[in-house]
Amino acid sequence: MNIMILIMRHDAAIEDIMTALPTLFLSHGSPMLALQDSPARRFLQELGKTLPRPRAILAVSAHWETRGPAVSVADHPETIHDFGGFPRALFQIDYPAPGAPDAGLRTAQLLEEAGIAASVSARRGLDHGAWVPLRLMYPDADIPVTQLSIVHGAGPREHARIGAALVALREEGILVVGSGSLTHNLYEFRGQDIDAPVPHWVSEFEAWMKARIESGDATALLEYRRRAPHAAENHPSEEHLMPLYVAMAAAGPQAGARLLHASFEHGVLAMDAYAFA
Repeated sequence: MNIMILIMRHDAAIEDIMTALPTLFLSHGSPMLALQDSPARRFLQELGKTLPRPRAILAVSAHWETRGPAVSVADHPETIHDFGGFPRALFQIDYPAPGAPDAGLRTAQLLEEAGIAASVSARRGLDHGAWVPLRLMYPDADIPVTQLSIVHGAGPREHARIGAALVALREEGILVVGSGSLTHNLYEFRGQDIDAPVPHWVSEFEAWMKARIESGDATALLEYRRRAPHAAENHPSEEHLMPLYVAMAAAGPQAGARLLHASFEHGVLAMDAYAFA
């Protein structure tokens, strides 16, 4: 399977370049995005209004890791509060979106057809990588949602292969949302303010990733761990970047990329968001 991704920049509005739904990569940063005002939060609050309404959403979250791809087929996925040490108000949030078991089964079918073994879970709910951005985009919680896990220990090529198997979902009205963070080293978080200065090792990595996505340098992106400046410093572990590769590949080999939003929070979190179509 060819997992090389052709990526080019488009300056037109999303609505003008789509014949099908785009796929998205969203940086969800901290769970406090659900409560705390920021440019990224305001962007997500407007994003859902600019997109064609999907019949279902497939969320690929950095916070569900399994040994092999797993898909939720829950009818009524619970809101998972998979964090600690945050204000009580965060734990009181419920996102009661209906499940999308049909979309989940279709996802598993496409993976199996591509030779990728996939399991299904009738109990998996929505972790904060899914419900935090979706609650901002679709506050009425009226679009069915399913989740696809990332694979623990697998890298960009494996996740691009997973994404490439899911290209048909765009034409079937299913919005693929990869939710992670363009940078994610919480070991370097020291309680900084949300608008804290951005250290060079964060800004240089963000700029490198943006340039390669916009120029279509698929080889460099797949080899970011070796090629990008400060790659390991920004991602001590890789789970928060892997949804990007699923989303890119799920748009198809001829898809282009558009930067939708770029900002930083707490100095160490790049909140970049992309659409692929």
